[in-house]
Amino acid sequence: MIYILLTISIFLNIFLAWYVVKILRKFVFISENLSDLFLVTKAFQVFVKNLYSMDSYHGEPMIQEMVMRITEVGLEIENFRSIFESTLDAEMEEELNAAEKEIENPEEKPLFYESP
Repeated sequence: MIYILLTISIFLNIFLAWYVVKILRKFVFISENLSDLFLVTKAFQVFVKNLYSMDSYHGEPMIQEMVMRITEVGLEIENFRSIFESTLDAEMEEELNAAEKEIENPEEKPLFYESP
């Protein structure tokens, strides 16, 4: 009887270890992609704010609505990002900080620019 319980316990432990590794891989994948999504959203937010500040589009209600919506989306993604923040690497964190600084000072770069 004890050998049967020991065998069941070993198989159960192997299965649980496999399952934990599988879940952790998914967690890291989601964390990396969420950081990329956050960065793209911040860049789009900067673009829309710069577009709205142009003389020909200033005061346009649709662009103003888009600025408000992208800000809301950015806040929601920021909430999820805070959950996965422990898996961010240093390079991604620097890019995210640069994007946040760009939002605070949008006049430093032209509206249309090439990535380095």
